[in-house]
Amino acid sequence: MAFYHWLKRYQHDLSDPGKADWIATRLLALRQSLRESGLGKRDPKSLIIGSWNIRAFDDGKPRRDESFHYIAEIIDHFDICAVQEIKSDLEPLRKLMTLLGPNWDYFVTDVTEGGPGNNERQAFLYDTNRVRFRNLVGEVTLPRDALIDGNQIARTPFFAAFQAGWFRFTLMSVHILYGGTDAASKARRAAEISALARRVADRARREDEVYVMIGDMNIEARNDSIMQGLTDHGLTAPYFGPTNLRGTKYYDQIAFTGEDTRTNFLQSGSFDWRDAVFGAADKDHYRAISDAERAVPYSDWDDAYERYFSSFEMSDHLPIWVEIRTDYSDDYLRRFVTGA
Repeated sequence: MAFYHWLKRYQHDLSDPGKADWIATRLLALRQSLRESGLGKRDPKSLIIGSWNIRAFDDGKPRRDESFHYIAEIIDHFDICAVQEIKSDLEPLRKLMTLLGPNWDYFVTDVTEGGPGNNERQAFLYDTNRVRFRNLVGEVTLPRDALIDGNQIARTPFFAAFQAGWFRFTLMSVHILYGGTDAASKARRAAEISALARRVADRARREDEVYVMIGDMNIEARNDSIMQGLTDHGLTAPYFGPTNLRGTKYYDQIAFTGEDTRTNFLQSGSFDWRDAVFGAADKDHYRAISDAERAVPYSDWDDAYERYFSSFEMSDHLPIWVEIRTDYSDDYLRRFVTGA
């Protein structure tokens, strides 16, 4: 369970005497919204795998304290979460881990340098009470004959092996190159996804292991060539709906290998936090704060609130998740029953 003890500290913040009340009220609303979502209807013998591109975490103006609480609350409803767009400074990630509590652990990559790499890191955050790390971790590089126009993947993918109950799996977190709506740009994105999906499928067959390709794949539509690069190699990609805040793009995906995984798949979804936090109902509250904190207030707050303010406090992406059954003990025992 996420930690809330910092609320006591906020009660003594003379510069913002209502801070603890504000955060606690919205945490209660957020928890209710999570309970009413598919995440609140999980099977106790299952695994929730989440993915979230947390916008520029943290680059530029630091997030407000309340935002860390809300992000931690959402991630705490997953058992393991791949996070994209972690930036050079790791202090925000450490702050988030403190709020998640001592049962949570993490792995994080080095930054991918250069323009396309955007100085980004990727991370896996996981609840050690529900998930065990299997001591295998690495980054993905393409062999010479698989290079894309002579180049490696722009943002280096990251993988690690885990186990939950009877379910052994390897997660590969990706953040596919973005930029441009022309045919060449889309072809490059499709080529990156296809090259990685092929490697995932090949390794899964070779190692008899479930592979899960997860992250921000910058897919614009479910039926476009970029999505096809993911599904052409036999990976199963459940439907999450649009994952950008405006509800128009299918950027984020979780796709997995294996017939057994399809059999044990339970449900999937995205989670929209805006009914509880940083939604339209709080726009005027944050306008006053923004004007007070900034030397030059936003000229068009209605537009800036979603595009800049709230998306840099939470994200411009919705988190997505899948639930997979992890207890196969009955099926295993039936193998030894005569005539079963």
